[in-house]
Amino acid sequence: MADIHIRREHTLGLTKARELAWAWAENVEDKFQMVCTLVEGKAGDTVEFKRPGASGTLDVTATHFELRAKLGFLLGAFKGTIESEIQKELDKLLAAAPKKK
Repeated sequence: MADIHIRREHTLGLTKARELAWAWAENVEDKFQMVCTLVEGKAGDTVEFKRPGASGTLDVTATHFELRAKLGFLLGAFKGTIESEIQKELDKLLAAAPKKK
């Protein structure tokens, strides 16, 4: 198994960060056939995602996103490519998000 850990700080605030996380979840559901579940909390949310060969969480707070994923044997061989693609997509979403006022 291969592990991926990505953390991104932001200044969006919790409401905008939630919106971005929901958009991310919809995107990975469509693009990668992931099944996503949103677990809402007071200080932040967790998006749980899974598909055969991969599972993980995206923790969302007012100040950061933290993604942790486990890749199975077959997908683990592509860890570098998968990690790079996740970083690129997350950075693109963060760059396009309106900043907190």
